Amino acid sequence: MAKSEPKGHHFNVVIVGQSGRIQYEALLFVASLRAASPNFTGRVFVAEPQPGPLWERDPSIKNKELRAALEDLGAEIVPFTSEHFGQTYPYGNKIEALKVLPEGEPFVFFDTDTLITGDLSSVPFDFDCPSASLRRTGTWPQIELYGPDYSEIWKSLYDKFGLDFDSSLDLSEPDEYWKRYLYFNAGYFYFRCPREFGARFTDYALAIRDDAPDALVCQVMDPWLDQVALPLVIHSFGGGRHTLPEGYLDGAVSCHYRLLPLLYARESDAVVQILETVSAPNKIKKILKNYEAMKRMIYQGRGQKLRAMFDRNNLPRREQALRNQIKKAGFWIR
Repeated sequence: MAKSEPKGHHFNVVIVGQSGRIQYEALLFVASLRAASPNFTGRVFVAEPQPGPLWERDPSIKNKELRAALEDLGAEIVPFTSEHFGQTYPYGNKIEALKVLPEGEPFVFFDTDTLITGDLSSVPFDFDCPSASLRRTGTWPQIELYGPDYSEIWKSLYDKFGLDFDSSLDLSEPDEYWKRYLYFNAGYFYFRCPREFGARFTDYALAIRDDAPDALVCQVMDPWLDQVALPLVIHSFGGGRHTLPEGYLDGAVSCHYRLLPLLYARESDAVVQILETVSAPNKIKKILKNYEAMKRMIYQGRGQKLRAMFDRNNLPRREQALRNQIKKAGFWIR
């Protein structure tokens, strides 16, 4: 039976905001959301880690003008305490931030290095069936000679948490090929309740970090811990790869650009236009120019010079090769 409207009309958005590059990305993200998705009526949370014993330096947003600009755009800055990760694993912010969001209210988490490029309220989320970004490469695990294979490694994790491994497999992909196994980029994910999702995400990540199965003995967990735990959490809640139709997130509605040189080199004209439009107002420009990468790439025109060097229809297949070309040309900055 046809659905009368998408399930995603009533939900909140959360990003992490903290000192350094991320606070400037957060402002760009919220500005792009307001510009590209004026019909979005959910709350926008900027979760801010607070100083404490797990941080060497104060991670909070200390730029008063930037804080004010976020609030002028309707974002709510909400503090949270780092209890498990902090300085040693800042990617853990996206896990711990979920505990301060409204219980029982559907949410979508985005990494700050994302632009909203279309109507977010049009995305047909099914918040009972979570998923995450499939714009990823086979970064984990790294198979060692004479060591455990993909199936042994992933099955050991599913077994650890009492999950059914076989139902997680994509049988259209070959055995021992990384895409056969449930794996996401943690650039976005969503569910019906942030507290429920965050509690399990925390439990799984800590259990993997502190008591990993023997099959993981050769595996590097930093920075991949969140992306190792995430598919297990999603699978445990009945989610999977294709619970969200293609073409919305990481498509017409959002772009996880990672770093500005990569954005200018490989993303569409529409993405570049959104970036340069939302960063143009004087109030925002004054703030973003304090960050050297944005000053050079956006406001001094180096991004457009870099863009002219590349054919978007003929880019290197591997991101590392693209990065190397950008560095060789002297345009790499982060």
